[in-house]
Amino acid sequence: MTLTPTVAAVLDPSDRSRVDAAGNGYFALVHRESVREAIRVVRERPVDAILVSVGRCAGEAPALLEQFTRAFPAIPAVALLSHHDAGASDALLRLGATGVRQVVDTTDPAGWRRLREVLASPPTERAQAILTPVLAALGPIPSGGLRFWNELCRAAPETTTVRQLARRLAITPSTLVSRFARADLPSPKDHLVAVRLCHAARLFDEGDLTVGDVAYRMEYASPQSFGRHLRVVLGITPSEFRARFPFCSVLDRFLERLVTPHVATWRKFQPLAPGRG
Repeated sequence: MTLTPTVAAVLDPSDRSRVDAAGNGYFALVHRESVREAIRVVRERPVDAILVSVGRCAGEAPALLEQFTRAFPAIPAVALLSHHDAGASDALLRLGATGVRQVVDTTDPAGWRRLREVLASPPTERAQAILTPVLAALGPIPSGGLRFWNELCRAAPETTTVRQLARRLAITPSTLVSRFARADLPSPKDHLVAVRLCHAARLFDEGDLTVGDVAYRMEYASPQSFGRHLRVVLGITPSEFRARFPFCSVLDRFLERLVTPHVATWRKFQPLAPGRG
């Protein structure tokens, strides 16, 4: 399953319908009326980019975009230029000092293709940072195992239960659980919990997110729910997790506990194959 990038957009009314049409099937837009509201979206849910019409870059917008690019360096801020006039030229000069590094000019017909290229790249960087060392440790594994790891690492932020994971893999939860048990592997729940912790640690490393921001982006019901989960799994608070467990250490712990000891099993394990897996 390919994850569609999510873009928080602050667009001129004349740009909205055209950007919606350009993004259809390539990226999903969350429209907001101001840069401040778009940044709030970034804090509340996984967002892969911010797109702002040059015409909406007046008032407090440049200062807010400068704060955003410093706080969230992993999330690109893209300016959309849909017409040329003196006001647009002045706005572009202001944007140049904010850290906005990409401007897409849609007055050129090729600009719409460029917009899709900039915004439609799958949101895989965080997932790939987890998946790459897993596959390096495992070496060649059957296709069913490869699909399991791909789906787990990419979908973990919005997947809170084994039932949801099994649905993504087109297998019944009981069958998935029983195949792991028969192979004497840690349970799918153990894998899901560990990968979700890797994503949470990476979010804390990437930008200026609060505990509440990470909790909501990881689909916890509340920051308190996130805290209860960490106390059960690690015996620490979210603040302690953020301070003591950078992404690299959480990833190493995950590899040491759930991946490296089971390399031989994964080399022949087919968690999704019909019949014996």
